[in-house]
Amino acid sequence: MKKIVLLIIMSLFISCNAQEKKEVTQTSSATLPKTEAEWKAKLTPEQYEVLREKGTERPFTGEYWKHFEKGMYACAACNNPLFNSDAKFDSDCGWPSFDQAIKGSVKYHDDSSFGMERIEVTCAKCGGHLGHVFDDGPMETTGKRFCTNSVSIKFIPAKP
Repeated sequence: MKKIVLLIIMSLFISCNAQEKKEVTQTSSATLPKTEAEWKAKLTPEQYEVLREKGTERPFTGEYWKHFEKGMYACAACNNPLFNSDAKFDSDCGWPSFDQAIKGSVKYHDDSSFGMERIEVTCAKCGGHLGHVFDDGPMETTGKRFCTNSVSIKFIPAKP
């Protein structure tokens, strides 16, 4: 009898934890809740690693590292407008760099991973990891450097 009661209690505990984990996953996706299976189906493996698992692409390899056309950069996962091309600058850090984000387009989070204290930047719409922001950008503008993974953004050219 004790074994049956113990099994029932354990199964209730496991099912409650599973439900709680599902709710956290959906609310952590900002205002665009998707399951991880839906994100995996939508994104390339590299985009999934960066946007959903907070990975980082190798420096000096991204499509937008040395890209300076006029237009706008949006989230590769949800198309949320993030950066205007006027905010992009050449930082020689190996990733696309911007001195400011479009107002309300990103969220900031303390990040103490890898023994460093940084500020993570995520898409305000879908919660996708974009990169980090640092205080070593151009002093003549904002002084900020949004160090952004190319795979987390997509470029939309300005209309002629």
